Amino acid sequence: MGKLTVRALRTVLVVVLAGTVFVQALMLWALVSGNDPEDGSLPLTALRVITVLGIGTAQVAVVCVWRLVTMVRRGTVFSHAAFRYVDAIIGAIVAAALVWFAVTALNAPGQRDDPGVTLIMGGVGMAVLGVALIVLVLRTLLAQAVARDVEAARMQAELDEVI
Repeated sequence: MGKLTVRALRTVLVVVLAGTVFVQALMLWALVSGNDPEDGSLPLTALRVITVLGIGTAQVAVVCVWRLVTMVRRGTVFSHAAFRYVDAIIGAIVAAALVWFAVTALNAPGQRDDPGVTLIMGGVGMAVLGVALIVLVLRTLLAQAVARDVEAARMQAELDEVI
């Protein structure tokens, strides 16, 4: 991975992290200040709490991607240490899907006349779970690469003994 790519990715990650912290702060301020324009159509307090939690899942993923990029730059990504970050990303994606299903459940009673919206929102949640499955497949590929790297190191050590 080139230096320009790493810098661009890190810039994007910093902007996303700063933006999410800003939005979380606004949501928390709205919760704490008590001036919630609740009109009864949706439980805004619950939605704000869910939003803060959902943004937290994105922040976990951003930090883990940052750590993986650092490992790529150091050439240590094909190690067992990378699994904890990939596992955390998978967990964050699953948590984000669960948060989205909570939003769908909160929104569903208001959609009795048009249940298609709820079905679409449920489909989006399933798509997010599909992303978690894709990352799980990529984790399996990482595991195979680590196993091959360990085997190659073992064979190199044997070859060094022979020579």
